[in-house]
Amino acid sequence: MMKKIALVTGGYSGEAEVSYKSAVNVANSIDREKYEVYTIDIQPSGWFYTNTSGIKTTVNKEDFSITENGSIIHFDAALIIMHGTPGEDGKLQGYFDMLKIPYTSCDAATSAITFNKRYTVAVAAFGGIAVAKSLHLFKHSPLAPTAILAQLSLPVFVKPNNGGSSIGMSKVDKADELQPALEKAFKEDDQVLVEEFISGREFTIGVFKSRGQIQVLPITEIITHNAFFDYEAKYLGKSEEITPATITDAVRHQLEAAASKVYEILNCRGVVRIDFIYNEANNTPCMLEVNTIPGQTDASVIPQQVKALGRNIKDFYSDIIEEAFQY
Repeated sequence: MMKKIALVTGGYSGEAEVSYKSAVNVANSIDREKYEVYTIDIQPSGWFYTNTSGIKTTVNKEDFSITENGSIIHFDAALIIMHGTPGEDGKLQGYFDMLKIPYTSCDAATSAITFNKRYTVAVAAFGGIAVAKSLHLFKHSPLAPTAILAQLSLPVFVKPNNGGSSIGMSKVDKADELQPALEKAFKEDDQVLVEEFISGREFTIGVFKSRGQIQVLPITEIITHNAFFDYEAKYLGKSEEITPATITDAVRHQLEAAASKVYEILNCRGVVRIDFIYNEANNTPCMLEVNTIPGQTDASVIPQQVKALGRNIKDFYSDIIEEAFQY
């Protein structure tokens, strides 16, 4: 019998819009000869499944089952395609752990750590990975811009500490731009990361595990038309993404080794995307952040990298699903 897979999408944050786009692309790419796929939409108002006839039913949260044509359907695994909370921060992973349902993403602990940008860079730095100098700020005890700039040098990036898709993020070149940037970021999160700018080329690298082996996808260089790789650059075509990146073998090996090490240090599972700045002044890849459920839209990097590897996207998702059963 074919395995029943819950493609879990939606979410409770502003990233739900991207999640839905990713889920459509993934649903169209899964091997339907191997898997029966049911899209589960998690919204603040409830958890729902809508069948091909347009009939919407509520998911039974006690065992994560649905009823279809009078039959109760239990899932063999969950394919989590949800950016933001509760799919990327460990909450759903903990829920599935309690129900003993395999899932395709990092586990609850890794998801919670990597969702917090400050904790991610701290763990990576402890493991010997180069990271930018930064400050971790809280809404209940904010620092004045003068106090921040006494510890960090301009330019800096200001971004919500939790979440992704570059929502609420700013690049600050002048001191008088810092306070508005902080206010913008605090509208998205009660924790904010202020990080020194590192000059260099920006690369993003997909890493996944298949049959227990860590594999690195072809590296992508990001050349943005905006001040930085923001939401418009990521999803609205305001950037160039060169895959595979035009780099020397030496730089490629450095980046691949760093990406594999980050994946290992953080005990990642499934496919993740790791962002780096390559500082050419000292020939060092500097990790920016880790995205444990990277975008899977038509405009997203991971599908581009899979294609550049010469892999069939259908087989790639089969690998990701099958790996979930190993835990």
